[in-house]
Formats: sequence, C-alpha cells, structure tokens
Amino acid sequence: MPDRVAQLNDDRISIGDGGLYAEMLQNRAFQQVTPNTTAALAAWQPINNAELTVIADTLPVSDALPNSLQLSVPRTRRVGFSNEGFWGIKVDSSWTYKASLFFRFPVSSSFSGALTVGLQTNDGEILAQNFTQIHGTTTRWTQVNLELHPTASASDVNNNFFVTIDGAAGANQTINFAMFSLFPPTFKNRANGMRVDIAETLAEMGPSFFRFPGGNNLGQTTATRWQWNATVGSLLDRPGRVGDWGYVNTDGLGLLEYLQFFEDAGMEPIMAVWAGYSLGGTSLAENQLDPYIQQAKDQINFVIGDPATSAPAELRASLGHPEPFKLRFVEVGNETEFPQIRFIATSDAWDPILSPVPQSYDVHVYQTPTWFYQNAFYYDDFERNGTTYFEGEYAAISTNPNDIFGTPADGRLPFPTVQSASGEAAFMTGLERNSDIVFAASYAPLLQHVNSTQWTPDLVSFDAGSVIKSTSFYAQKLFSLNRGDQYLPSTLPTRGDTLHWSVTRASSSGQTFIKVANAGSSAESITFQLTQFGTVSGSGTLQLLTGSETASNTPEAPETVVPKTSTIRTGKTFTYNAPAFSVSVITVTTH
Repeated sequence: MPDRVAQLNDDRISIGDGGLYAEMLQNRAFQQVTPNTTAALAAWQPINNAELTVIADTLPVSDALPNSLQLSVPRTRRVGFSNEGFWGIKVDSSWTYKASLFFRFPVSSSFSGALTVGLQTNDGEILAQNFTQIHGTTTRWTQVNLELHPTASASDVNNNFFVTIDGAAGANQTINFAMFSLFPPTFKNRANGMRVDIAETLAEMGPSFFRFPGGNNLGQTTATRWQWNATVGSLLDRPGRVGDWGYVNTDGLGLLEYLQFFEDAGMEPIMAVWAGYSLGGTSLAENQLDPYIQQAKDQINFVIGDPATSAPAELRASLGHPEPFKLRFVEVGNETEFPQIRFIATSDAWDPILSPVPQSYDVHVYQTPTWFYQNAFYYDDFERNGTTYFEGEYAAISTNPNDIFGTPADGRLPFPTVQSASGEAAFMTGLERNSDIVFAASYAPLLQHVNSTQWTPDLVSFDAGSVIKSTSFYAQKLFSLNRGDQYLPSTLPTRGDTLHWSVTRASSSGQTFIKVANAGSSAESITFQLTQFGTVSGSGTLQLLTGSETASNTPEAPETVVPKTSTIRTGKTFTYNAPAFSVSVITVTTH
C-alpha cells in the first residue's frame, strides 16, 4: 500500500490520562505522591470545611496503591470533597456516568448514614447524584458502584465530581477513601475504555498503525521505566509511574487497553520495548541486560504468545483475550525468538553502522514548512538494500530555521497552520512515491490537552469537553483515506520547488487519486495526462484544504480551515490550478 498513515502515542501532553483514556478524575488513586503534603491533594478540594489528608494507609486498599484520602468530618450539614477532573468535567444529560470508590472506617463506630456521590457545577448547582448507605462497622475496604444520570447538561466544563455525607450525623467520624473512578460512555462501550470523541477523531483518519507506549515515555531512569506487567490486570494492582514529562501516569491505559483500542479502531500496533537506555542519560551495560530482555520477550508474548506454552499469554487469556493480537513491528528487541516480527532500530539511519544491519529504521524530523517541501525527495536517493523505514515522528513546528524549538515569539507554532500542513503534504508525496521502502509515517505529537501542554504544535487538541482537528489532521486524513494499491509513475516534481504531487490507483475500483500539495504563496497550474487508460471519467471529485498562510484551527475557532468537496472537470488530459498553500486530492475513475 503506497501510504500507511500511523499515529504516535508520546505521552508528553496528557495523551493518556486526561485525554484518550476516558477516566474523568485526576489523581484518582493518589499514585506516586508524597503523603501528608498539599501536592498530594492535587485536583481535590474540601466541601464545607472538611479536613482532607492523603495518608500512607496502615491497611492500604492494595500493595500497589498505598495511599488513601482521609476525611475528618466536622459538625456541619453537608460535608465531603470534590474533584475538578482534568481542568473540568463535561456533564451531558444523555450520558450515564459510572462512579466508583473504595472506603473503610479506620475505627469501628456506630455511624450509619448516606454517602452521596454526584456531579455539580463549580457554583454548587447539583446536576446528578446518587447515594448508598454506609456503616461505621465497615473497617475493611468496600467498593461502592453507582450510576449517575444528569438531569440537565452543563453549559460548559466548569463542573466537578463530589462525595458528601451528612455532617450532623457523622460529626467527628474519620473515613478513608481510595481508588475513585468516574467514566462516561466509552468508545465501543469498552470497560475502562477510551474517550469517545477523541477515539472517533483518531479513527476518522483511517490510520493503519499506532506506535505505543511512546518512545519518549519509556522511562527517565531504569527504575521508572514503563513496564508492561505493571499496566495489566486489576486497576488496584497498577502502581502508576511518574512519566517522562513530569506528571503521574496512572497506567489505567495499559497494554491490554491499548491493544483492544487498536482492534476496535482497525489499527495495528508498532510496539516499543525498553532497551536499556533511559532518557535521563543512563544506559545499562550489555552484561546487565538479560532480565530486561526477558521482560521484553514477556511483553511480546503477552501480545502474540500461545496461552498453552507462555505464562504472559496465559495471563492475556485470563483477562478475556485468548486469541493473540496482531503484531508485526517492534521497536528494538531480540530478533531471534520472534522471526515473524520486524524489529525497528531507533538510532539515526546508517549513523553509526549497526551490526547486524537493522531490518528497519525509525526516522524523526521536526523542521520548518520550507524544509519539508524542499526535502520531498528525501528518500528517493536511499539505497534499496532490504532495509525499510518508518517516518516515526515528523511535523513542521516552526517558521524559524535558526531556532526550531524556540518560543511562539520566535516562530514556534502553537497550532498547525495551512502553511505547515501544505509543507508536510509536499513531504508526504515523497513518502508515497517511496513506499517501496517507507512502510509507515506518523505526525507527532498526536494529542494535546490545551490546558496542559509541554509541546506545540500537535495533530489534535482537546479540552475536557471538545476536540479541535488541526490543518495537519485534515492533510493526514486526506492522504490516509485516499490511497491506492498501485503507484502510477509520472513526471517528477522539481526538487526544492513548492509544488509536489503523487498519483496512486485502487486496482479493484479503478479510482485514481491525484494528490497535489502547493506549499507556495502563489497558485500554480499542473496538467495531468491519463492517456494510458482506455476510459477516464469526464468529471472527478476534488477535496481541497486551503486558506491563508497562517490560518489555524484553535479552541476559539475550531473550524477555520476544513476540507471542501466539489466536482471538477477531468478526462484523459486536464489542467488543475492548485491554490496557494493548499492540499488537494482529485479522485477520478480510470479503466
């Protein structure tokens, strides 16, 4: 297939927790925090002078989750605490929310009363609530599961989740809480699943691959590396970890949840394994690697192994997926045990020369829009020697070639622009032309929470209630959904020029896809001759993405630039006028 669009998970901007992973509560289990500190209470607030403390529980809910939230009840009518979510919570009256928590009384008492769980605006208007009776004699951890049905939708995301009891009845009581959760409906109705609007946006692109868990989220140190076996099974058994971008990953979005999402969205995984090098700069000597190689093998066997012969695969089967998942690509690993898998090296391509020669390389580039159209022939001169390439990260992120990673004041793009999307599209025509050696490509980063970002621009932005599809998203989608299985050679574009094109054809339908990227400031005409075909339809479909050079889709104006579809005159010979800063796909039927 000439062009396989991939997606990259690089958890630098809340792509998992607070993003793709549908859990709505932030700091839900007090993972990786220091007890008895203000910071440990992040996202939690007392209601009516309740006293809240995160403690190292003497009887924790699990070994993996040693901390709990201790509520000391003053004598007042309604007392408890709230959680702000990830910069807000969307409340939709058409949704059913699933809320849960664990509680216990450290000391048995005669208390008996209602525990109320609900959703409210930040001004205190209750939008949904439900309750259950609890008793002071419950000294062992007990889980509460309640459904919430909002009576009205909130006008914005300035809402919170709350838990309260009757303070008058519960005065001077102490109650410990652990492992809270609040889920809206999820993508494909998966338990512990994905946020619907974000998942649907990603699936809308028609991607073939998804690289995970993210090359820049495998670990700052050996001790804090991502470990597959700490991300599967009960949520109570997942300790979480401080991710490479400074905030806690709950690992609720674990290995199994990723794999199920890929199946649901029709994608294949490109799975990364830790290879002894940490982003903090440390690396292990070769004679220290054996246990980590074994862990990588176990990770692979969890995905594709036979439950009859593999303990990790047996674990997968016990979690409800006895059949192996599909896995053809792994970044870094031991090749001898899995001959059916293609392993991808993450060093610079051919520098240094590695032995044995890598089957594939993962190539990354962040540059200017100009660089991308000027390097549309990047792969044309690569030797055809059996090695293939995954353009694993690429994006036009700045207009300043002298300070690519600088600030917006110095050219860094807060959001993709029409200029950046058209430059990237020019580069993508080269990826399509060289699809004999480039097997996949992914824009990076994939997702950004607009309230908490450490990197711009990103393909898709979002907040607690909405999704913003960028100009680059639409360019990627146009390439992904309009791909053939035959590349049709044509007169080549001029190297370094602003106008680039590629032509592919779906042999089964006869649909021919002509992609044109004009990354320049002036419209340009191009004539196509399809005279090799007996018949060519006299009209075709044009999908056009264009706008002013600096136009972006933003939270304030999310649909400033979107593709428009029209009918144009075609034939065996026709001329197309590509607007300035544009990405065009012309579809014409040929036989």
